[in-house]
Amino acid sequence: MIMKSMGWMTILTAVLLLAACSGSPEAATEQQEQTQEQTQEQTQEQTQEQAQEPSENQETDDMEGQPPTALEAASTVMTALKKGDMSQVAAWAHAEKGVRFSPYAYVDTNADLVFTQNELEGLMNDPTEHVWRTFPGSGEVIKLPYAEYHKQFVYDADFIENAEIAVDKVLGEETSIINLNEVYPADQYDFVDYHIEGSDPGADGRDWRSLRLVFEKIGQDHALVGIVHDQWTP
Repeated sequence: MIMKSMGWMTILTAVLLLAACSGSPEAATEQQEQTQEQTQEQTQEQTQEQAQEPSENQETDDMEGQPPTALEAASTVMTALKKGDMSQVAAWAHAEKGVRFSPYAYVDTNADLVFTQNELEGLMNDPTEHVWRTFPGSGEVIKLPYAEYHKQFVYDADFIENAEIAVDKVLGEETSIINLNEVYPADQYDFVDYHIEGSDPGADGRDWRSLRLVFEKIGQDHALVGIVHDQWTP
């Protein structure tokens, strides 16, 4: 009887040990649920961390969304002027005021011509001869189609490649009256001055050129309102 009792106890112990090792179905289910809960918590934590961390392109996207500075706007307009792309110039023009063209440093609000956005787009191909004021010294009338005026009084030097550039500051010599800030007050306008020093020894430095692009400040944005050419005058 003792031997039989010991045998049953051995079998019972083995069964209990086997159950402990293999685990009951209820224990396995409980373990699986705990694992799923841990996985879900880890996933939620990772998602929250990713949401809090800025994306790699976020800073670039934020910069791209900012309005252009006066210098950035001027760079784009100057590239368009070099190409003679008046459609691009028109895209930067003030929607209501258009763009005033001044052949010399003194801005004459009565005589200088102003063109609207629509007029600017086809200006390069317009054969109409316009009166653009008079030549200093001789007093001869400057009467030219825009394409010729562009060559003589807008992009008459390689300003992109050779010019010194300044924002809201006149560069180079001042041989005539400059009333830029009177016509375009600094609290409402920015201008970018492109200046090329004279290089011809025979001209005694008088072959310098400047082109000033004037922008009205609209909030943080800029709209082109003036193109002011400057050069030595007698």
